[in-house]
Amino acid sequence: MSRWKGLPEELDPRVRQLVVRLRRVKDHSGLSLRQLAAKTGYSTSSWERYLAGRSLPPREAVEAMARLGGDDATRLLALHEVAAEAWGKGADRPSEPAGDGTGRGPDPQSPQRGTKPGAEPGTELGTGAPRPHGRALRITLIAGSVALVLAVAATVLLAVRLTDGEGGAAAAGLTASATTAPGSPRESERPRYTCRAERIDGRWYAGNSRTQKAVLANGHAGPEVAEAQCLLREAGLSPGAVDGIFGPHTERAVRALQKRANLVVDGIIGPHTWKALRE
Repeated sequence: MSRWKGLPEELDPRVRQLVVRLRRVKDHSGLSLRQLAAKTGYSTSSWERYLAGRSLPPREAVEAMARLGGDDATRLLALHEVAAEAWGKGADRPSEPAGDGTGRGPDPQSPQRGTKPGAEPGTELGTGAPRPHGRALRITLIAGSVALVLAVAATVLLAVRLTDGEGGAAAAGLTASATTAPGSPRESERPRYTCRAERIDGRWYAGNSRTQKAVLANGHAGPEVAEAQCLLREAGLSPGAVDGIFGPHTERAVRALQKRANLVVDGIIGPHTWKALRE
């Protein structure tokens, strides 16, 4: 069993969950990093970054790991989907630590990121000149200037439309945007779910979905989530409001059910958790 180095504290919990699972599958496979690289087509250094939480592995690498470790590919891919969403939003990406996730120190033969082999650390690629520390500030100022210009242009365009006789429609749009937050559905547009629990062929159903295999995790939404929330209530566990949104309350209830049913406690609803919900 490998002795893994601790993951960065700032790593997003959803990414951390994927990395921990990949480490377990790698240990279960009994393969070294070199053997893993040979069998998957991804280099040893790539796997070191993936298993240290410094880089998000591609979907194909996760599938290959599941195949070699004999793990449930569906569950691993569900974890990868959630982690990829968090990674894409730039949530708590860790800085590059010294060494890799196996506890080994940094490779003295590998150049630092941002330099060419032979170039002094802290210099631009191939120039030998120090990096300008004010670059990030300049980029921020430029982006702010562009945003200000766009805002002024939009204001002028709105004023022109109002003077051309379209003021009524524009004013109605402004009123609607003021009463409804951008990106949030109106109260009348939100789906409403009810729980109508009944037992059919020895299984419980709540009237929102008959799925037994849908993979659900924190951040998902829809009738399948509402079905799970109703069944969690039937099991005596509180998922919060039955709103079809997989949030922290629902995740805590799922973990409690998995612990009660002696399942892997990961807060993700898969085929095994559905079976426990419907029994």
